[in-house]
Amino acid sequence: MPSQIAHINRIGTAVPDHDVHQIFQDWASSRLPAGRDAALFLRMAQRCGIEHRWSVLPPSVRKARQMTEFYAGTMPSTAARMAIYAREAPVLALAAIGALGDLGTISHLVVASCTGFVAPGIDQIIARELGLDGSVERTLVGFMGCYAAVAALRVAHHIVRSEPAARVLVVTVELSTLHLQGTCEIEALLAQLQFGDGAAAAIVSGEKTGLALDRFVAATLPDSADLIRWTIGDEGFRMHLSGAVPNRIAEALGDPATRAALIGDKVIDGWAVHTGGRSVLDAVERAIDLPPEALGHSRAVLADNGNMSSATLMFVLERFLKGPPIENGIALAFGPGLAAEGFRFRGTA
Repeated sequence: MPSQIAHINRIGTAVPDHDVHQIFQDWASSRLPAGRDAALFLRMAQRCGIEHRWSVLPPSVRKARQMTEFYAGTMPSTAARMAIYAREAPVLALAAIGALGDLGTISHLVVASCTGFVAPGIDQIIARELGLDGSVERTLVGFMGCYAAVAALRVAHHIVRSEPAARVLVVTVELSTLHLQGTCEIEALLAQLQFGDGAAAAIVSGEKTGLALDRFVAATLPDSADLIRWTIGDEGFRMHLSGAVPNRIAEALGDPATRAALIGDKVIDGWAVHTGGRSVLDAVERAIDLPPEALGHSRAVLADNGNMSSATLMFVLERFLKGPPIENGIALAFGPGLAAEGFRFRGTA
């Protein structure tokens, strides 16, 4: 009988092939008048720790500074953006699933996504494209933002604990670049500077390989609900990401009660922190007094992909799967609320 401790056996990841990071910087800079804001944006872009961000949208053929043909004229409607989500999100998700290799028999499917809506849901589309049996139990985790991967893995964890023979396919897919806003506000442009598209998939089961999952935790930080918000408008989903977020996270991790609830008192030898941005990683490192190399995997994912919302943490965990075994690891992600969610993990020999 397999162990009732759930394990992430494998992780597969995928990103599109259109790198928009430098193009976005040129586009955003052109929207700011010369002076303080333009200089600040350039300085922050140089310090953001991101080298690439990827988009499902094709490059523009009109001019170098145009993000993509999709945004060549007026900002497209939310309906137009959702039509692309319905077409492209399953394709990117299936690419990540394909990176897993042979799936074996899947009993449950858990999908997390917060950058689009479609019905029948993306979970049903994925199940159909994979040819999964109609009896496969599906769960869709929607609109939870950057910590949705934790929620999806938590669902899989509980399934395996209650059904030891279960084999759960967990998928996270986000198309953040669909929600470019035609703004000239520097705070909004700096928020958009962080985000890219990506997808990840994992097999979670009782098989004793990969990363063992344990002790899921959650904490909502008081007096911080307005710091991270998504607002659905007529021209996509508008992200509000306050510059106060890193300091608020640092304050929370500095509070003994919150820190104990999220991290506990064990010595941690593996830190899988969601790459919410360089300033967020710096805040975590500073608050917990971590050595520079502790967040190496998170910083590498940030450099290669930016913030892919719920998919990002899975990219970080993939790096831990490929490295030496971890005895006491912890995964943390921060998102709307402002809330923090996480879990303990350890490697298997």
